[in-house]
Amino acid sequence: MDEIELTDGIVAIRKYHEGDAELLYRAVRESISEISPWLPWCHEGYSIEESRDFVATRNIRSQGDEWYSFAVLDQSCGRFLGGVSINFINRVHQFANLGYWVRTSAAGRGVATRATKLAARFGFQELGLNRIEIVAAVNNIASQRVAERAGAVREGILRKRLSINGVPHDAVLFSLVAGDS
Repeated sequence: MDEIELTDGIVAIRKYHEGDAELLYRAVRESISEISPWLPWCHEGYSIEESRDFVATRNIRSQGDEWYSFAVLDQSCGRFLGGVSINFINRVHQFANLGYWVRTSAAGRGVATRATKLAARFGFQELGLNRIEIVAAVNNIASQRVAERAGAVREGILRKRLSINGVPHDAVLFSLVAGDS
């Protein structure tokens, strides 16, 4: 699992490479106003150092089976489009969380949906997961649409499930399970 790359012919996901820090930084800076309400790491003061630190820690952490983070790329030209990850892996019950974000200039084109499907395939086939959960704030309609388009089943609303910038938010829980088509 050292060099993971999956593609559907349009979008590719792969482990982060050292050279991705600058690409990540530019994508995050472009997207702060859209992403920051939902992902606290994406803030107005986001720096290149934060991108470098993130990229530097991705392979170390995934080796411990804690999480797997992937860069999302345009398959045809290699343009950096965003990120997708499988995290909070629970090996007792074989489930995990799946999260995603896409840079503003690539949003609305199915990129997050494609990346979600690829990451879920990795989770089921390579990690042996039985269940993958997607948790989106009730007001994060774009993220909910991605989950639905990826084939996830809406299971309900979880009260005060997410803490965003220290404020509790209700969230919608979606799931994908091994064997779903």
